[in-house]
Amino acid sequence: MKFLGLRTTIYKVSDINAAKEWFANAFETTPYFDEPFYVGFNIGGYELGLQPEDVATTEKSDNVVTYWGTDQIDSEYEKLITLGATAHESPNNVEGDIVVASVKDPFGNVIGLIYNPEFTLE
Repeated sequence: MKFLGLRTTIYKVSDINAAKEWFANAFETTPYFDEPFYVGFNIGGYELGLQPEDVATTEKSDNVVTYWGTDQIDSEYEKLITLGATAHESPNNVEGDIVVASVKDPFGNVIGLIYNPEFTLE
């Protein structure tokens, strides 16, 4: 197989220091890479990256959404809302036991959450 799977999701932010603090609280971890041009977090073996925007905006497209896995989707969704995210899609059962939700972070990026007991990493 030529593709090894997803490695990194990057969110563009208007204030990289404020975003670094917000994401550290949201994902309960500190960055492993921290420079003015890029901040990287290791989230369960995947990289969540932050990059400063050339032109600050909170009006961002949601045509691509990254879903971060969680076993506690309702409480994680509520935690992100409490931290200042806004509702985008409330927790919704899409089939069987699979539940998805999404929020917009304070910088306008869509952050997806998914509970999927059918999916396991190889």
